[in-house]
Amino acid sequence: MGMMDQIKQAMEMRSQAKKLEAEVKKITAEYSNGGITVIARGDMTIDKITVTPEAYDEVKAGKPARFETMMFNVVNGALKRAREATQQMMMKQMQASGGMGGLFGK
Repeated sequence: MGMMDQIKQAMEMRSQAKKLEAEVKKITAEYSNGGITVIARGDMTIDKITVTPEAYDEVKAGKPARFETMMFNVVNGALKRAREATQQMMMKQMQASGGMGGLFGK
């Protein structure tokens, strides 16, 4: 393979990586528990957190640690679901492109 072919292949891989990154950012996953809902994105960022007034009752009752534990678990649950959805999407992309051979040439 000549140098120009390698450059062309590298540019194509970069383009594919940017498309994949854009698709990952579109993925969202929601997890709810105890009046707390978190929506996470495929790029492992949090899109939204909502808390019902009932969930704040733990804090009002003098149990902030319980509220913090619920929040911690819900955030991690949403991130786990987002990671799983991202992995599934990437597996489908790899299968559609013929595996790693499709990315790096055959």
